[in-house]
Amino acid sequence: MDRDALKRAAAARAVEEIRDGMVVGLGSGSTAEIALALLAERKPKIVGVSTSERTSRLARQLGLTLASLDDHPVLDLAIDGADQVERGTLGLIKGLGGALLREKIVASAARRLIVMVDDSKLVDRLGGIASPGAGARRWRGSRVRACNQPCAAAASRS
Repeated sequence: MDRDALKRAAAARAVEEIRDGMVVGLGSGSTAEIALALLAERKPKIVGVSTSERTSRLARQLGLTLASLDDHPVLDLAIDGADQVERGTLGLIKGLGGALLREKIVASAARRLIVMVDDSKLVDRLGGIASPGAGARRWRGSRVRACNQPCAAAASRS
């Protein structure tokens, strides 16, 4: 399977978790954009909270309903990608695309976080990638569990 097909599979697996009536954090990046397109095809009755202006524009173009964290301070689920995921620990590096702050705020507001990655993002040790400014940060989630591939990790908060 090529990289685009793997991204699409990871995005599709994450979208399967979204149900009508949910408030969903909508991530940033190429895999998140694929997930938005797949989500729009389903026409679910959800409200999205975006992690970036680019994601907001795309969600609106696709006909998805958006709100803010002021309107919905607790999200049922957030879906987002990662720049790296460490095998074994499922620690993450996020934020190379520049939306780190909003991504972290939205993820923190979510009861569950699904991180969509293909196998090219899995590494034995985090690091070794360039950061634009202060972009890259390590995320170490508690209660992180592995999903069936290609959806690499999901973190939940209770």
